[in-house]
Amino acid sequence: MANEVRKQANAADNRGATVAVDSLINYEAVKYFNNEPFEVSRYDKALKAYENASIKVTTSLAFLNSVGDLVMINQLVFQLSVPLNFLGSVYRELRQSLLDMETLFNLQKVNVTIKELPNAKPLQLRQGGEIRFENVTFGYHPDRTVLKNVSFTIPAGEKFAIVGPSGCGKSTILRLLFRFYDVQGGRILIDGQDIRDVTLDSLRKSIGVVPQDTPLFNNTIEHNIRYGRIDATPEEVRKAAQRAHIHELIERLPAGYNTPVGERGMMISGGEKQRLAISRLILKDPPLLFFDEATSALDTYTEQALLQNINSILKDQARTSVFVAHRLRTIYDSDRILVLKDGHVAETGNHTELLEKGGVYSDLWKAQETSLAQDPEHEREIEIEELEVEKRLEQPDRVKDSSSQPQPPQDPPIPH
Repeated sequence: MANEVRKQANAADNRGATVAVDSLINYEAVKYFNNEPFEVSRYDKALKAYENASIKVTTSLAFLNSVGDLVMINQLVFQLSVPLNFLGSVYRELRQSLLDMETLFNLQKVNVTIKELPNAKPLQLRQGGEIRFENVTFGYHPDRTVLKNVSFTIPAGEKFAIVGPSGCGKSTILRLLFRFYDVQGGRILIDGQDIRDVTLDSLRKSIGVVPQDTPLFNNTIEHNIRYGRIDATPEEVRKAAQRAHIHELIERLPAGYNTPVGERGMMISGGEKQRLAISRLILKDPPLLFFDEATSALDTYTEQALLQNINSILKDQARTSVFVAHRLRTIYDSDRILVLKDGHVAETGNHTELLEKGGVYSDLWKAQETSLAQDPEHEREIEIEELEVEKRLEQPDRVKDSSSQPQPPQDPPIPH
């Protein structure tokens, strides 16, 4: 009995550590969906389970002794063991606890860079979600400025794309809008409200994100989709998966929606991760949508079907959407395209206008068209990778094995 209780205590301890590590390595997802209270609750439940198991371990030892043994041991404990124990283990525990407390207090002294104003008010979307950057300057390090006096407007209800060479600051725009960082110059407005003047909770609830690197929890597929809205029903979860074109794949798995994805989603392909992220966004249903290379790991057929679904959502509900993209074929139909280069706005316009200008966008388009013509096998490689991961997931013994290693992850005519 004692051994079994000890095993339960160890298992509870491991579950608590898993919850803590999972929350920390997926901190971006926690912030994207405002789920800090949910993670605190999860960790608190895990610690409570460990506490109860530890109490059982201690009390179970009493059943190993007879009444006489118990009386004798109690006498020894009170008369001899307590003083000796204090000089030994108790003193050591106290010293360790003092060091732990010092670390905790130092952590509490860490300066929080992103703070709400005392009089911050909830964000009010009165005009449908117009986003405006006014003379924004920002850099992650003092000696390297990423955005330099950038100004542009994203009209409410429009599909807006941001493109440019690697390192030009495309993804930084999302991080600034989400207030992972604050601007060092200028300001960012949503419907005329400076985002520094509104509450973080209301700001982040209004924005939905599909990041380039999809953060997934070491849990089931259903848990990861429901993370977009914790109180969603199973039916709502499945509808979101259907709109993200992943429901059919999930249904083919032995455990269905209860299939574990592994740490950071190591047991599913890159394309499947992105579709889970999109289904999570659909479930959240925010008024402002951001897609950061959201379909880069998908094959052409799935990408086009998914983009059609996304476009129908944007059209039906008049959502303001921003697509950060490297593959220009995914954003050529945007209402407006912003081209960044070296931290500056190089040019803006729609696809046709930018091609006619013969500038940065035109050069990028021509370079990608040439690359596609020279590498026709690229899309086929993505399709093969998707099939290999699906086969691996459909084997029950492999699904249950969390130590499994992940497999490495004809465009339609477009008017020129």
